[in-house]
Amino acid sequence: MLLSIIRAIQSFKDYHRNLRELSQLTDRELADIGIDRSDIPRVAAGQALD
Repeated sequence: MLLSIIRAIQSFKDYHRNLRELSQLTDRELADIGIDRSDIPRVAAGQALD
């Protein structure tokens, strides 16, 4: 149980780090990697693009 809590906390931290890093990119940089600003939460969560 403790291990699952630790994993959940790490996932939460990873998501917010990814969200912060992607949000700092310009629209041009996001376009270069094939995502739109509205895609950032989904990409930060690690979900595949359609």
